[in-house]
Amino acid sequence: MERRIFLGGAALASIGLLVRPSRAGAIGGTLPEIGQPAPLFDLDGVAPGPDGAVRETHLSTGEFQGRWMALYFYPKDFTSGCTLEARGFQRDLASFHARNAEVVGVSADDAEAHLSFCGSEGLAYPLLSDPGGLVSRRFGSWLAPFSARHSFLIDPEGVLRASWVAVRPSGHSQEVLAELARLQGESAL
Repeated sequence: MERRIFLGGAALASIGLLVRPSRAGAIGGTLPEIGQPAPLFDLDGVAPGPDGAVRETHLSTGEFQGRWMALYFYPKDFTSGCTLEARGFQRDLASFHARNAEVVGVSADDAEAHLSFCGSEGLAYPLLSDPGGLVSRRFGSWLAPFSARHSFLIDPEGVLRASWVAVRPSGHSQEVLAELARLQGESAL
């Protein structure tokens, strides 16, 4: 006996996100276009200081001028997928730095949660707070009350060079690093 299951439009759309995450669109805000200037940000958060200790700070886009930036949005500190993704970027941080690239994470969590998350996971890169989703919307990454899991590569001149939507956390850092190497015309480290 053959069984057939009918899936409605919403169910098919959900499956499409799982099967083909690279084809998913922006879910909250407008997804910026590749080859165009990346949206600007000016946010509070946490970052390592000159002594390596992570502390509260305020960072804006201009502070990364002249360097590549792997900017990733994620839903929430201390959740399993977000922790897996953060650990991947931390593991590969030296490889990003070797390619003149900074890693920056953004979520709706406040600086206190970020500080605890960095301490717990040994993260040595900035995590910025976007509680109202203003910056997340600019990047098409807002699903109130959280940032959706999207990532972007921004070149030293502030131009968006690559984007990923509906990211799968496992191995994502390696995927971003490989694209950075490709864009720089070199083999991955």
